[in-house]
Amino acid sequence: MSTPVYQFKITLSGIRPPIWRRFCVDSDITFQQVHNIVQIVMGWDNYHLYQFLFDSYQFTDSQMDPGDKPTTHRLDEFVQLEGAVLGYEYDFGDSWHHELVLEKILTNPGKPVPLCIEGRRACPPEDCGGVWGCMDLVEAMKVRRGQQYREYKDWLGGYFDPEAFDIKAVNKRLADPQQWRN
Repeated sequence: MSTPVYQFKITLSGIRPPIWRRFCVDSDITFQQVHNIVQIVMGWDNYHLYQFLFDSYQFTDSQMDPGDKPTTHRLDEFVQLEGAVLGYEYDFGDSWHHELVLEKILTNPGKPVPLCIEGRRACPPEDCGGVWGCMDLVEAMKVRRGQQYREYKDWLGGYFDPEAFDIKAVNKRLADPQQWRN
């Protein structure tokens, strides 16, 4: 019998219009592997600590203590029902909160996983200052002139398009197990 596949929708909290992705993973991967996949599908650079919250459980980055280590627990040990909601926080300075909803449990997805199947909008740049910093950045990019625009453009090394999302690039990275298995 094949491993069930979980279809999740992840949404970055506090940003409007929403930034989200829909993706599929094997149900028996570790929380560390889920983290690695989330980094890829969202577009983060994996520079910061993170944690998952589910019911009364907390799975934290292996550099942190206390808490369960994400490398020792499999997703399907804890998440087993459609509609289950996990919290995921990335970068405790900028405090990016995400909500992961288990939308479907698939027994025969027909495609290799992990796989991103849909998404909208660009992930904010690392270290941009959380929700408020991101909103300032997006506004400055809309104006396309002035000191704040030039400062952001210099800091980023170019223009930031908040609507951009390249699903082909995401799936190319997901197709390489070295990108997410460790």
